[in-house]
Amino acid sequence: MPRSYEAIYNDSGSRLAVDSCAPQFAAMRDGKIRLHALTKGHYPGIQLTPKQLQGITSIGYFSGVGTQDWGMDPHRNEGLEITFLETGSMSFSVESKNYELRPGNFTTTRPWQLHKLGAPNIGPGKLHWLILDVGVRRPNQKWRWPRWLSMTDDDRENLENKLRHNPSAVWDASPEIAEVFRGLGECIDHWPALRLESRIMALLNRLFVEVLIAFGEQQSFQSPHLASQHTVDLFLRDLAANLSSAREPWTLPQMASHCGMGVTAFSTHCRSLVNAGGIDYLIQCRLHHAAREIRKKPHRQITAIALDCGFNSSQYFATVFGRRFKMTPRNYRKQES
Repeated sequence: MPRSYEAIYNDSGSRLAVDSCAPQFAAMRDGKIRLHALTKGHYPGIQLTPKQLQGITSIGYFSGVGTQDWGMDPHRNEGLEITFLETGSMSFSVESKNYELRPGNFTTTRPWQLHKLGAPNIGPGKLHWLILDVGVRRPNQKWRWPRWLSMTDDDRENLENKLRHNPSAVWDASPEIAEVFRGLGECIDHWPALRLESRIMALLNRLFVEVLIAFGEQQSFQSPHLASQHTVDLFLRDLAANLSSAREPWTLPQMASHCGMGVTAFSTHCRSLVNAGGIDYLIQCRLHHAAREIRKKPHRQITAIALDCGFNSSQYFATVFGRRFKMTPRNYRKQES
């Protein structure tokens, strides 16, 4: 069994790290946990074929007794993740919000949310999980549910809206949700006996109905505005982190369309997040990328760097560079050498 992976997914030219599972592999190898799972790709467990359990990336549980000296690294998943803590207590964080999971809690995390189990170590307990790839990596993308999901259109839309927009990550599981996860665990224990795939799909249908009921009963606040702002925040972070994104010939309408909103809403979110308009922020990102390239590549022509970073002319680049760094690009290179 492999011990570590450099797991990534690609999105608009970006390479975003997902769960490497290295701590889990090490804990399994050292006998600290017992893990039972069905999986596709790099996750631990029994490998499924591409046609089995459509959309399922990983489903299973692990059980650990006694003090645990390991925890999960901060990561994202290639899908919607739902976990259920059957026994024990564990620290859990989502986007810098910290929780202490208790027996009977379940969690929901979206593919774009950075999350972590352990602070830094997990506690003893039994944790179930499901990772379902619904075809999204960003908040504004359209979800694609698997064919085996048999909810009505209204219920599926309601569930999707709650999963998209609800800022809460931790919920109280009903007895029905607990029963479903235990049933899934039994199926995994006996895989690949006859008719288990059908039973798992039936249990997952019941799970999503019960999760929707739990959302309605617990009435946590939903905010489409928060999801829209998060979309813009991810886009702006991508411009700052990735030259391949910043060099694109963006216009303000194209930026807004990429984030799934109008220009006015996009500009409002930009001002709120970075205290600048979209094009002004793009120029600042390009300047910082160019400055980094000037430092890293002292023998490359400055004009070539400017063009590669998305500027249309060396004269304009020199002007805005001087405004930002209070010196010419050439003097900046000399200072940094």
